[in-house]
Amino acid sequence: MHTYFISDLHLSEDRPDIIQAFLDFLQQQAPKADALYILGDLFEFWIGDDDKTPVAKQVEQALKALSDKGVPSYFIHGNRDFMVGKAYAKRCGMTLLEEEKLVDLYGHKVLILHGDTLCTDDVGYQEYREVTQKLWLRRLFLLLPLFVRQKIANKIRSKSKQANTSKSLGIMDVNQQAVEQRFEGQAIDYMIHGHTHRPDIHPIKQTNNAIKYRVVLGDWYQQMSVLKIDRNGLELSAKGQLQKLELGQ
Repeated sequence: MHTYFISDLHLSEDRPDIIQAFLDFLQQQAPKADALYILGDLFEFWIGDDDKTPVAKQVEQALKALSDKGVPSYFIHGNRDFMVGKAYAKRCGMTLLEEEKLVDLYGHKVLILHGDTLCTDDVGYQEYREVTQKLWLRRLFLLLPLFVRQKIANKIRSKSKQANTSKSLGIMDVNQQAVEQRFEGQAIDYMIHGHTHRPDIHPIKQTNNAIKYRVVLGDWYQQMSVLKIDRNGLELSAKGQLQKLELGQ
């Protein structure tokens, strides 16, 4: 058996091809797995569990069907869909996880996260993120009418796109010190995250010369990236190409 990891699908009505690709994945590949982990930005934006858009309903039904087949799905919030709540997760048969979760996977300790907390060089984004984490502000936002929340979300998306065009690629990537702190702070063998849309397998050399690995998932808009892990190793696919690593290396 094996486990799948995906992130950064950014599902929206604007890209029905990506929606269909995800639904096909849930119907054809995911049922053969031990579990499915979605590491954030499943949706392009999320303004509340009461916003029952067609895409949200399609995903809900497909994930619930996967759950009914005995395959659990787990979700870590991304920077786009951090408002996904318990009500929607329950309808999907999906388990919400904290922003950084240590899991035991085929005998290895694996730290999973969306990845935006590692991008500490992007000070502007980290300040924005700190604001969005305030529970009182989230509760206030959910009290607003749906059409108002929609307008606010559209404005935030527009500003985010404009801001990113002026940022260097280095600033929007992970900070190496932030990565190393995670490995030093707890006994982990592998780290898996998304967010940066730069799929790769990075070796991390430890002070005792041991080699650990950081695995970065790609997006689905251009790369259709999926990580498959079993007892023997892992396969990271992006743009139809595979990177392989034997577990235990």
